[in-house]
Amino acid sequence: MSYEKVLQAQKVVIGTKQAVKALKEGNVQELVVASDAETKVTAKVVEVALGIEVPVRYVDSMKKLGKACGIEVGAAAVAIIR
Repeated sequence: MSYEKVLQAQKVVIGTKQAVKALKEGNVQELVVASDAETKVTAKVVEVALGIEVPVRYVDSMKKLGKACGIEVGAAAVAIIR
């Protein structure tokens, strides 16, 4: 389900560092996190999202999440921009 949301999104920010920045700017509608990403990589972005009450959705694969964003590599986190 969340892969489709990423595919249909007008604008996304790929990666944990960029997602944290977008979250702090208040531009994020929803955060999508890959369950197979290392927790130490995704912990900060999830913490920030939950702290400002942005919904966090989990998908099973970094590879599929990256593909949904149109990149050749896996993505640990993707922020869907408003």
